[in-house]
Amino acid sequence: MTSAPDGPVRVVAVVVTYAPDVPTTAGLLTALAAQVDEVVVVDNGSDPAVRDGLAAHVERDGGLFVALPENVGIGGAQNVGSDRAREAGATHVLFSDQDSLPAPDMVAQLLAGLARARARGDRTGAVGPLPVDDRDETATLLFEPRRWGPRRAPVPDDPEALVPVAFLLASGCLVPVEVLDEVGPMRAEWFIDHVDLEWGLRVRRAGYALFGVVGARLGHQLGDRLARVPGRTREVHIHSPLRNYYMARNTLLLVRSGLMPWAWRVGYVAWIVKYSAYYVLAVSPRGSRLRQLVAGLRDGVLGRTGRRR
Repeated sequence: MTSAPDGPVRVVAVVVTYAPDVPTTAGLLTALAAQVDEVVVVDNGSDPAVRDGLAAHVERDGGLFVALPENVGIGGAQNVGSDRAREAGATHVLFSDQDSLPAPDMVAQLLAGLARARARGDRTGAVGPLPVDDRDETATLLFEPRRWGPRRAPVPDDPEALVPVAFLLASGCLVPVEVLDEVGPMRAEWFIDHVDLEWGLRVRRAGYALFGVVGARLGHQLGDRLARVPGRTREVHIHSPLRNYYMARNTLLLVRSGLMPWAWRVGYVAWIVKYSAYYVLAVSPRGSRLRQLVAGLRDGVLGRTGRRR
């Protein structure tokens, strides 16, 4: 695709799908195919009709389609895709969700940002785009490290700016393969939620920096819908009751992981209390959410992982 001082660069995109809208995801795959050397799609146990339609599109574009027999979660599917990317000779892996849409030059901007960071001496583990939710274009999703945990980072106007971040959302994240090899795979047993945050914390513990590249843009929808909360200037992302379970459980697993400073642990405990109270009091179906949140908090305290059956 391009060259770097230490040799040619080969970017392989890894797209994880689960019950996707095939035409929408096909648009994402076409956009990625124009920017990377190969696209690997890992389908997480979708319905056969959906899977077959998606596979046909992937194969027409010359990509690789991997159909998993059941949903193994985002981390497990990303690990499968990363292994296939290595087999395809990748030097860099670009992760993507099914509901994202990259700008036409996103990958080129990411590679250029990574080169700038390394040229100035930053030991860089990964770079990511500026993700923007098209339902609220003011809600950019870059998070810088603060005393009590990650908070939204101010975004400069300079498209060549690099924003130091606490972690990167998985979708659009460009990772050199040698960093994946050193830091290790995604934590598959967490299934979904905070998988990218946990991996980012491990990257930073290994001595790497993470940057958002302002000039790299990605349309990305987080959550099922947005809702206005009294007293907040920004809308919040609303998830399903089952996602409430994973968010509660994995937040406590993060707190227990040893990857966070003490102030972050306090901050995340306070946050999950507020998160749980908001969903139980304000978002229907409240009873279902209460049961899932209680189960998630219990399993987080007990250190249980895996898929909730």
